[in-house]
Amino acid sequence: MPGRILVIDDEPQITRVLRTALSAQGYDVRTANDPEEAMRVFREWSPDLVLTDLMMPGMSGVEVTRAIRTSSAVPVLVLSVRDHERSKVEALDAGADDYVTKPFSIQELLARVRAHLRRAPERAAAAIEAGDFVLDATAHSITVLGKPIHLTPKEFDLLLHLARHAGKVMTHRALLTSVWGAQSAHQPEYLRVFVGQLRKKLEAHAGKQYIQTEPWVGYRFIPEGWNESQDDV
Repeated sequence: MPGRILVIDDEPQITRVLRTALSAQGYDVRTANDPEEAMRVFREWSPDLVLTDLMMPGMSGVEVTRAIRTSSAVPVLVLSVRDHERSKVEALDAGADDYVTKPFSIQELLARVRAHLRRAPERAAAAIEAGDFVLDATAHSITVLGKPIHLTPKEFDLLLHLARHAGKVMTHRALLTSVWGAQSAHQPEYLRVFVGQLRKKLEAHAGKQYIQTEPWVGYRFIPEGWNESQDDV
């Protein structure tokens, strides 16, 4: 699964190691040791995936992710020595697709890269109409009750998966595996963040509750709206 990967880290040793590991797998790799250079390379080169450090001088990985999200749905994986849930939530809120804590296994990182690159073409599937929703995976757009709504790429992927199984209970593990890959099956904080974000955006936009919590099991998507009180995420 060849592809272009941009690696952003202010530590040259890290970028050298990642370039070597990724290039050995057949990826076309470019590196940047400061965020400003990284954004220039991103605009000129259009990578298929971005690996960015979280803590960098001048512009953090979160800010880099936000800048990328203004124009692209490319997968973004954030690397950090911080393993606090708040740091992960901040990165995911900014539009990151994944969060990998340093030190990490190269094999695990490669597996995550493969998983995100493999899922990228799934956004080219046909449009789905479900109740109040129309999701166009090709255009990466969604309308609710005929009105467009903005979602981050991972929010869109999650909603698209729920819409494909509308009315059915999707377990936490099934959602994590389908949207983030098998390596994320035991990281429920991803779901808490993204389901919470989806609920806020959809309710603010349409005034209805569409995602129902099934306690200890998972979530059910009701595209026509859900009028009963629902549990907390």
